[in-house]
Amino acid sequence: MNIKSLLLGSAAALAAVSGAHAADAVVAAEPEPLEYVRICDAYGAGYFFIPGTETCLKIGGQVRTEGGWYNAYKAGQDQGARGTYWHTRAQLSIDTATDTEYGPLKTNTVYRWDWNDGNATTTKLLWANISLGGFLVGKADSAYSTFLGYAGDVINDDVIEYGINGTDELNQLTYNYDAGNGFTAVVSVEDSNSGTGATGANGEDSSDHYAPDVVAGAGYKAGAWQFRVVGGYDSIVEEGAVKARVDADFGILSAFIMGGYNTDGSKLNKYAGAGGAGIGWGDWALWGGVGVPVNDKLKWNLQVAYDDLKTFSATTNLKFNPVKNLLVEPEVTYTNYDSVNKDTWAGILRFQRSF
Repeated sequence: MNIKSLLLGSAAALAAVSGAHAADAVVAAEPEPLEYVRICDAYGAGYFFIPGTETCLKIGGQVRTEGGWYNAYKAGQDQGARGTYWHTRAQLSIDTATDTEYGPLKTNTVYRWDWNDGNATTTKLLWANISLGGFLVGKADSAYSTFLGYAGDVINDDVIEYGINGTDELNQLTYNYDAGNGFTAVVSVEDSNSGTGATGANGEDSSDHYAPDVVAGAGYKAGAWQFRVVGGYDSIVEEGAVKARVDADFGILSAFIMGGYNTDGSKLNKYAGAGGAGIGWGDWALWGGVGVPVNDKLKWNLQVAYDDLKTFSATTNLKFNPVKNLLVEPEVTYTNYDSVNKDTWAGILRFQRSF
């Protein structure tokens, strides 16, 4: 065997061994492409796409703590009207939106956790609803309250109740119409909260009641002016109420006046409010208020209300935003319950961080 044959044989053997080792080599998989969170600005600030989907998500909420002196919703010498309290709330909201051929498909879910004096903590599903093409179904504030708005820009805006007796949040099927030219309308079928052991506002037995309550309204906005009217029918009491409201916003000053009429002032129905003393409006009620922006951080508000039973309430506050999304709000309320010949002064100092 010559040297050339030996060298060729050695090279062949080496190639065979290298080939065997190469067959066993582990090839590292290429990393999956990284998907960054995409901003979704079609539905307003704060939305982003859920990775891998076309659904937009927004997470928000607030933390609030406030101290109060006396109770504006209780008549002067009532036990509940005296003393002080400290209340803290945490709130979480989760909103989703997806574009469809019928418009945005949305959900709105809000949870609240409240801590009050005495170490009492309560958890509440405030809202949980689905909306599409103007329709809303699920739990939300009554259209009787939301269509006209929440009275003035004060905390104690419902000492004389402008919403519904009890709680505004209830199950409903609602249709909101917006013509795009200033005209709007609403029709809502709402839960009467009847069932086993339930009663109407005047003690009516509603344990076998099945008919829902009904709300309907219409409005028109032109320039600085807006007019709206809404009515609600309490199917248990078989009575209702109508409210009308006019708003004006001139930039340096905003103002509103709102009136309510009860179809039977001798009865309570859920749409003619029970108020702070549980006595309703009587035949009618009036609300009015003004708001004046002092600068970009400070605003002054005033609201007054009066009803057929000679209940009078006046509230004023200052809303101070030292930095974005932080609110400091001192407020004072005076209430006179003429029907029981008592009055009350009450105050609140609120701190709120929203996100």
